[in-house]
Amino acid sequence: MRTFGKWLGRILLMLALAAVAVYFLKREEITRLLAVNSLFSEEKIVSNFSNMDTLFLTADIAQGDAAVGPLPNGTAMQMPVRFDSWLKERAVTSVVVLKNGAVVHESYHQDTTPEDLKISWSVAKSYLSSLMGIVLAEGHIESLDDPVTKYAPLLKGSAYDGATIKNVLQMSSGVTFNEDYLDFHSDINRMGRVLALGGTLDGFAAGLSETFVAPGTQFQYVSIDTHVIGMVIRGATGRSIPDLLGEKIISKLGYEQMPYYVTDGEGVAFVLGGLNIRTRDYARFGQMVLQEGQYGGEQIVPADWLAAATVPSANTQPGKLHYGYQWWMPKDPREGEFFGIGVYGQYIYINRAEGVVIAVNSADRKFKESGVTDSNIALFREIAKTAQ
Repeated sequence: MRTFGKWLGRILLMLALAAVAVYFLKREEITRLLAVNSLFSEEKIVSNFSNMDTLFLTADIAQGDAAVGPLPNGTAMQMPVRFDSWLKERAVTSVVVLKNGAVVHESYHQDTTPEDLKISWSVAKSYLSSLMGIVLAEGHIESLDDPVTKYAPLLKGSAYDGATIKNVLQMSSGVTFNEDYLDFHSDINRMGRVLALGGTLDGFAAGLSETFVAPGTQFQYVSIDTHVIGMVIRGATGRSIPDLLGEKIISKLGYEQMPYYVTDGEGVAFVLGGLNIRTRDYARFGQMVLQEGQYGGEQIVPADWLAAATVPSANTQPGKLHYGYQWWMPKDPREGEFFGIGVYGQYIYINRAEGVVIAVNSADRKFKESGVTDSNIALFREIAKTAQ
């Protein structure tokens, strides 16, 4: 019995030493995994959303040598009556409203500041859409009807084999993917753990094998589709997304501070939601898009691309929000009104008829409740109508 006890003690000691060794070898990955598991917790979410570079691997996006783009102050507007209650209900951290390119409202909440670089989540998809328009116009990609495997051969034999670039732009790839952020075992959360552990998102995408409909048949929001767009752009140009986005767009907008992407373990940008940018700089991007791709006297994004990207074209269901090329439109679409939206309440809302851009960052843990998005859009419309 005494001998058994000695052996048991030695085994436990060896296991403890092995656990310590694994921790020191993998402590960064373990730290990031713990961060993923508490990323949206009530006590941490606000701070996390302004400090993603302390939690994940990142890559800077060159802001270039251009002078900071002007954001003149306009006449301060009177916000709608329900605005203050909306700020609290939706856990808003910042709001910037532009009217004809001038700031008519700017406010920061929950102890955040104008200097915070705030996570975009899926607003990043609309940035990538603009980059796709540039790459297409430059001739790196022949046609949106090309199969994604032409530029991303790693996807041959995967669920994406047979999907076109247009299919993934319209979230109509037909690939089976669970997007439920509140389900620990969902595909989107599995992907988050791959990101935290320094895995490869290209490999994750290539490992998807199931489809539920033929490509182009049905709209279903599948965030990994956007990663595939990134794979296509990288394959077509031979360059990284941070390099391209910095050169083609960010450096031309005069951002106040260098933005960054969250990346995977291979340094590949998390293009479907990993941008981190000041709220004022999100508004600058929105102003460029409102101006049909022009900014500072230069045509940055082709106007014809933005015209095609920001109108309903995907096979969305009746009574639901409409979708174009990585941009959303309201259920009752109006000409020149569209928006990028990210989970937990991130928005770039654009209303060309009113000359208004609204950039919002939030930490809204109730963002999926029924009617929240409709209510937000209704408020944005009210703000747009009121701004002078």
